[in-house]
Amino acid sequence: MSLIGGIRPPIATLAALLLFVAGVTAFTLGRVDEKPLPEAVLTSQQHFAEDGAIALRASLDESVTDLNRAAALFNAGEPVSPDAVLDKIGSVYQKWRGTAIIEIESGRLLAARGENLPLTTIDRGKLGEENGLAPRMVRLENGETRLLSFALLSWEGQPQQLLVASGSLRFPGISLGKFRAIAVIDSSGSILSSDGIPEPEQVLTDLQRKEVEQSNKQLKAFAETAAEKARAHPLKAKDPGSGGFLGVSGSLVGEVYQGERSAAGYATLAAPKPGESTVATSLGLTVVAMVGVAEDPTRTTDTVFGLAAAGVLLVIGALAVTLLLGTVQRPLIRLFLESRRLTRGDLRRPVSVPRFGETARIGHALERLRLQLLDGTGGPDGAGHADAAPAPARASRRLGTRAMLAVCAALLLLWSAPMVLLLNRAEDTAVIPQQLVNDQRERTDTLTDRVRRALNEGHADLVSVASLIGDRTAPEAMATVLERTAYEHLRYQSLYVLDAEGKILAQAGEEPRHPAGQGPGVEPIAVLGEGGKEPIIAGYAEVPGREGAAVVGEFRIDFLNSLLKRPGLGEVRVVDAERRVIGGNTGYRAFQKLPSDRLDALVAGSNQQVGMSPRPSSVLYRDGDGPQVAASAPFVGGGAAKPLGWTVVSWQPASGLEIPEYTFRNRTILAGLLGLTAAAACLGWLHIVVVRPLRELARQAEALADGDRRTVLYPRHHDEVGAVVRSLELIRQALLEQRRRDGAAAPSPVGRI
Repeated sequence: MSLIGGIRPPIATLAALLLFVAGVTAFTLGRVDEKPLPEAVLTSQQHFAEDGAIALRASLDESVTDLNRAAALFNAGEPVSPDAVLDKIGSVYQKWRGTAIIEIESGRLLAARGENLPLTTIDRGKLGEENGLAPRMVRLENGETRLLSFALLSWEGQPQQLLVASGSLRFPGISLGKFRAIAVIDSSGSILSSDGIPEPEQVLTDLQRKEVEQSNKQLKAFAETAAEKARAHPLKAKDPGSGGFLGVSGSLVGEVYQGERSAAGYATLAAPKPGESTVATSLGLTVVAMVGVAEDPTRTTDTVFGLAAAGVLLVIGALAVTLLLGTVQRPLIRLFLESRRLTRGDLRRPVSVPRFGETARIGHALERLRLQLLDGTGGPDGAGHADAAPAPARASRRLGTRAMLAVCAALLLLWSAPMVLLLNRAEDTAVIPQQLVNDQRERTDTLTDRVRRALNEGHADLVSVASLIGDRTAPEAMATVLERTAYEHLRYQSLYVLDAEGKILAQAGEEPRHPAGQGPGVEPIAVLGEGGKEPIIAGYAEVPGREGAAVVGEFRIDFLNSLLKRPGLGEVRVVDAERRVIGGNTGYRAFQKLPSDRLDALVAGSNQQVGMSPRPSSVLYRDGDGPQVAASAPFVGGGAAKPLGWTVVSWQPASGLEIPEYTFRNRTILAGLLGLTAAAACLGWLHIVVVRPLRELARQAEALADGDRRTVLYPRHHDEVGAVVRSLELIRQALLEQRRRDGAAAPSPVGRI
């Protein structure tokens, strides 16, 4: 018999698969979930820490790049005084806490702005070595940590000077809400800076002081654990194929204090592309975000349902397998044995005929063939032998093996269909933690600030380039500066100098898309190309001494969209003051409205709150197709991008979050789908391998019993059905041999008178 064919393998496989599905059902739906907080809350804290790590890494790298580029622009021009350099840098960038210029050879301080810098920590003798100008962290006397960045100022005929800038390790534009703390730690777990926890001297009551002490204690414990986990390799710290954040990240669960359990996320500073390294990533910093989450005392896990569902499947599966064994497998094996007996010449006993179906038809045909063999004439009547019984009537065709398969499929569908379609519907009963709604708002607000700062940084670069170009008349010199800027900053699609009449004096990058004959815009950043397929975001910076000329930078729309691609926020859109879509993290149509009126109303409400300035807001919708978490955050900071009036809005269905009710529903659906798959695969296999050949065999057996001696019977498969076919072929040959013998023994009519 064939190992993969025949009647036994499909039924045995069905029994094994149903037993497996019952085990999966009991294990996934019947186990007790001991996690103190929903997985969605922990994942949200991990994403929050990743947002902070991305923002901090981008800020540190941007600061170093801006300082080096500013020094390069000064080096390309005429020598200027140290005070003029610092004044110009301070007017363009407001990101450093302190700046200074020292003479490298003598170490003399030439100029300084802002806070005092620890210049004594700088080893001037190592500045010429490899990585001698790499930024470094220093700790001040008050315990705060500063990041010192360096750049060289050198003009021909003058001593080399060192430009030093001091920046803090605080997060730019991270929205913490009311109850969250965030910290930057080094590789040893020491906290370098933190936000969100008040200083002990700022609290007013003993209760508040205890809360602060508990928060600091828990944050230090999280910092030590996160530092240890951050030492793992990014690829080994994640599940295979998880993708997402390129660094090491995760979540932690802490102690319970006054009914709230501490939860934290951690993330290392990672480069924006795999395999790369930046200045910030080489510092070995990790971000830890902590928040207190109220536990739900009513949340329990029902283990009875899983065990009951598994038990019902075992009963139904046993019934279906028993039905297949009793109505398909055993009758077919009996026919196989009976046909073999007839081919061996044992014709004394009548054929044991099954009660119904194709096997009954084949059994009746075998009995008729036995009678024909006993008759000895090879004819179809089979009534000439003395021991022959009357020919049996044919079996009914109404109830066959296909009907038995249909009954088994209905039994299994009776269990699987409710699991997939009816049981454990979570749309109306799911408890969405308020922390997820708050996190959606805070993360969207952080994303808004990130977009605003990116545009402000881009405009600051244009201002710096415009001040360097000044009243230079040679287009080649202007083009050189533009090309260097475009090479250093990939955020620009094209850079060009535009005069007051709209004439392009110099350009770099792709072809400008500014309207022909139109001069520079009045606003520092404007959106052009309304109604087109792609928004044109252009920044303008007036060139000193050129009578209305300006440096224009067209931002890549892909650059804007890349800022919005953060996991765990769902769909994200940037809309303008008229609530038209400018950018997004997924497919969208430019200048179109938001997909629903309620999102439009959410954006309008966050921008027009009564008696208050625009502020981020979030909401949980429970109407429509299911619960949906949405948030909106308008531009509220300063800078060149503020007049745009943009808003970032995000939304996602709650069904995609790892909430216990939805997880339980998904596991229920999975169990039902596994049951459907097992039934469809095994019953389909049985129909193809056994039922269809069995129906054809019944037709051939009845035709042979009716007298068809010319059709040769040959087996298609080496299984039970094929064995019966071979036996019928042997019986056909025996009947032909009897007919030939009878024809030779009869007297010939030829020659009679």
